Formats: sequence, structure tokens, C-alpha cells
Amino acid sequence: MSEKIKAIDCMYYVATKEFIEKWDRAKEGELICRMERAIGGLPRYESIEEMLSLMDEAGVEKVFITQCKMWSYWNKWMYMDTSLEEVAQYTKKYPDRFVGLAGYNPYRIKESLREIEIAVKEYGFKGVYVHIYGFDIPLHDRKMYPLYAKCVELDIPVSMQVGHVLEAMPSDCGRPIYLDRIACDFPDLRILGAHTGWPWVEELISVCYKWENVWFGVDAWMPKYLSPSIIQFINSRLGRDRCVWGTNGLPWKENLRQLEDLGLKEEVKRKLLRDNAIELFKLNARP
Repeated sequence: MSEKIKAIDCMYYVATKEFIEKWDRAKEGELICRMERAIGGLPRYESIEEMLSLMDEAGVEKVFITQCKMWSYWNKWMYMDTSLEEVAQYTKKYPDRFVGLAGYNPYRIKESLREIEIAVKEYGFKGVYVHIYGFDIPLHDRKMYPLYAKCVELDIPVSMQVGHVLEAMPSDCGRPIYLDRIACDFPDLRILGAHTGWPWVEELISVCYKWENVWFGVDAWMPKYLSPSIIQFINSRLGRDRCVWGTNGLPWKENLRQLEDLGLKEEVKRKLLRDNAIELFKLNARP
């Protein structure tokens, strides 16, 4: 990776020992699918300092950490309900390294909207992240529209995992084509379709081609496994301004090394790894 590009990872979790212990306890009694078992769970670090050290080694300047809210499709409970404080303790201590994304629970709309407002206005979070699958509703469900309206009001983007899901939940709730209807109804809402939309990659690409306010998340996949259509889109005239990079916990150094092997132009790499994220989340805007 070029030393000139300080990468921004737009998709990560609070990978501290305490958070992962909470995650492991929540997984007890859950249905675990084949892919999740093969990957072996989220990354884990003994301390936040270890995480920062690995970021520095790889050349990653900032990492977005999410207030993860996940409903268990199998056991019907909120098995991951990260608090604002769990994220804010790191965004406050390391404001130049960590960026907060608030969560959303469509079963608790009023409380979620109030918390998102606090996250943005008091803690300086830069957006919202949605993991829809366990809730078993599509991204364009009416329970989601209050969130989109709130994001427009606060002038923040919403990042949503689209495509298949590794956990034992139905994947069709996150079809990327649903973003098309959302963009129709909320033309001022900045939308990030995370996780590439696979296996419906072309749906996500088509929505990004169509709408000015939809971005493509090149995250949760090692670059050598990216579909040829994704690489073509990253390099295209309309795609290079709409792709943002992330890892979802995959190792930064190896991910960026593989990205170099894709043969992207320097301008395209800079947009993918940094500039597009700055534009999408308005990282240079004053509080």
C-alpha cells in the first residue's frame, strides 16, 4: 500500500476483550450456521492499545466502530445491544482514530431515535449502522422509515449490511434492490450498502449507478475474493466516487496488501481507501 494514503475503515466493531466476551456469552444457545463456524467469530484484542498498534502497522488512520444492535432470529431476544457508552469511551479518548456509528432497533423506534440524536449531538457520532436480518423485516419496511427521516434531519448517513448474512438468519431481508425504493422516498438520505451485497452484487451496483446518494461498501471480503464486477465498478467512471473500503474485522495489513494486487490506479485507491469516506460521512465538517 502507498504510504501516502492513510486508510479509513468504515466497518468495524468494538473489538475489545470485554465486548467479545459479551458476544461469546450471547452466542450460547444460538443456532450457528456453517459459514459463521468456519470463520470463527469476530476479531478480539487484549486491549484497545493492541488494536491501535495493528492499525498503525497497516497504515489505517481511522476505524468506524458500531453500536451493534442485533436481534436473535432463533431465540427472539436482543442478544447484541451495545450501549452508546461502550462505543463513546473510545471515540472520546481517541477522537482521531475511532468514529462512532449509532445503532437502531426497529422494535423500539422512539427510544432508538432519541438515542441516535444523543449519539450525534452529544457524542459526535457520524452515522448509523443497521444489521436488519434477525429482526426479520426488509430494509424498506415501514418500521425503518422513521430512522431514515431522522438521518436526513441530522444530516448523517445510514450504513446497512446488504446481501447474505453469516449468522443463522434469513438473508433476503437485506436485498440491495430495497435501497432503490428507499432512495426514491429519501433522495436526501446518504446510504451506504455495506458488505458488497453478495450474492446480489449487481443489484447494489445498479442502485449505485442510478442514485447520487447511494454508496457501495467494499468491506467484509478479502480483496482477492471480490467479484470481477466489483473491481470493474471500483475502476469505472461512475463507481470510483461511490466505493468505500472497510474490513468488518478482517486483518488490515493483509487486506491492504491484497488490495495492491488489484492494480488500481493511485487516484482510485485514494478515493476507495479515504476520500470517499470523508465525503460520505463529512469527516472534515466542524462539529
